[in-house]
Amino acid sequence: MEVSGLSAPTVTVFISSSLNSFRSQKRYSRSLTIAEFKCKLELVVGSPASCMELELYGADDKFYGKLDQEDALLGSYPVDDGCRIHVIDHSGARLGEFEDISQVKKYTISQEAYDQRQDSVRSFLKRSKLGRFNEEEQAQRKAETTQRLTEEKAQADAIPVGSRCEVRAPGQSPRRGTVMYVGLTDFKPGYWIGVRYDEPLGKNDGSVNGKRYFECQAKYGAFVKPSVVTVGDFPEEDYGLDEM
Repeated sequence: MEVSGLSAPTVTVFISSSLNSFRSQKRYSRSLTIAEFKCKLELVVGSPASCMELELYGADDKFYGKLDQEDALLGSYPVDDGCRIHVIDHSGARLGEFEDISQVKKYTISQEAYDQRQDSVRSFLKRSKLGRFNEEEQAQRKAETTQRLTEEKAQADAIPVGSRCEVRAPGQSPRRGTVMYVGLTDFKPGYWIGVRYDEPLGKNDGSVNGKRYFECQAKYGAFVKPSVVTVGDFPEEDYGLDEM
C-alpha cells in the first residue's frame, strides 16, 4: 500500500467492527501510532487492542489495505475524511455479543435486603419522612381526595340525566347540550358528566377507550366535571357550524 504524508492534524473516519452491525464516526489525530490508535478503538468496538486487525477502506468503500505497522503513524497511511477503518476481532467474541444487553449479568437484590440498606433512596425517604413514608402527609392527601369526591358526588347528584345544560369550561365559550351520563368512569377518577352537545363541539361519540357511556354522533360527546355544568332551561342554539 502506498503511504503518503498528509498535513491536516486530524481526520474524521467511520469505525466498523466484525463484532457489531453499526458504524461510529470519530475524529482522531494523525500523529497517533497504530498501537495507540488501537487502544482508543477499544472503547469504540470492545475488542482488546492486542486482538485487533485493522483494514482501511476509502470513502467509496474500496479496500486500500491493512494498517499493520504498530509503530507507524496513522497519518502515514492514506487515511482521509470519510474513510472507513474496519476492526477485525481475533479474541473469539461473537458477532453482536456486545450489542445484546440481555446477555449482561445484572445485579439484583431482594426487597428484604434492600429495606435493610442504610445508603438507599428508600432508607433516606424513611429517615426524612418524605413521600409515602410521611404518614401525616399521606393521611392529609387521602382526606383531601375523599372530600373532593364527596363534593363532586353532591354536585353530580344534582344533575339529572336527560336535563338540558350549559357547560362553561375554563378557556372555552359556553356550550349547550343534553346530560347523557352522570357517574364514575374507567378513564379517570372522580365523577364525570357526559354531555351530548347541540353542535359538533365535543371530542367523542360517548365512548372513551372502547367503553361506551352513552350514544351520540362523533364529535358531539364530551365528559366534563360537575362543577362546570349548569342545568336549566337552555334551548338549542344555532352556532352556524352546518354552514361551514
